[in-house]
Amino acid sequence: MSAAVPIADPGDPRLDDFRDLMHADTRPDRRGIVIAEGVNVVERLARSSYRVRAVVGVEAKLTALAPVLHQLDAPVYEVDKWTLSEAVGFRVTRGVLAAADRPEPVPAESLLATGWRFAVLEQINDFENLGSIFRNCAAFGVDGVLLDPRCADPLYRRSVRVSMGHVFGVGFAVLPGRWPDSLELLRAVGVDLLAMTPRAEAVAIRSVVAPRSWAVLLGAEGPGLTEAALAAADQWVRIPMAAGVDSLNVATAGAVAFAQLTC
Repeated sequence: MSAAVPIADPGDPRLDDFRDLMHADTRPDRRGIVIAEGVNVVERLARSSYRVRAVVGVEAKLTALAPVLHQLDAPVYEVDKWTLSEAVGFRVTRGVLAAADRPEPVPAESLLATGWRFAVLEQINDFENLGSIFRNCAAFGVDGVLLDPRCADPLYRRSVRVSMGHVFGVGFAVLPGRWPDSLELLRAVGVDLLAMTPRAEAVAIRSVVAPRSWAVLLGAEGPGLTEAALAAADQWVRIPMAAGVDSLNVATAGAVAFAQLTC
């Protein structure tokens, strides 16, 4: 990277990757671009295998990122906070953004060959929950995330931000074919399927001996796993709770399960 190039005009075409980000993720012409926000997230993006297209930020944030930005083969633009906010379309408080090319999807079979601890998500459509799950997977050494076809996009801007950029380091893939029949892909390579549910007949997670290879199945906030997904699991597991409380946020529940199984 050469020195940062100053830009004073929010309409400068060099900022097009960052323009109107409130709606960018839903525009067909922008679906190949991934956006990272904030120093920590941009740094994780820069250290990942994703190809960075450009970085834009205020002087202080670019200075904080200088060691990693100098290793990038991508332009870096310096702007003031007003120019940045006007180009992006909202008040940017984190002071720096980066754009990268979306990588080619990873086949589920390839992801399963990379490890033995997984999260499997059914109908997780809340972007913040999705990002939190990726952050928790990184924290507890989960090797990858498998999504059913109805899950939200982990590379949506809000998911990336909430994940603190860990979505760039935790591999993920969409399970192909009919759900939950596609879970047979995991069973075929010896992965035990542990379904999280508050049902009384489930086994307390603290008493579960972690199998050699496992996947924790997590369902959408509120309804939880469908009956079909529960029927496809090898074992039902639950988190014991105080009377009057029957469930946790899905990302929190996943974190408890990951911690129990990896400790």
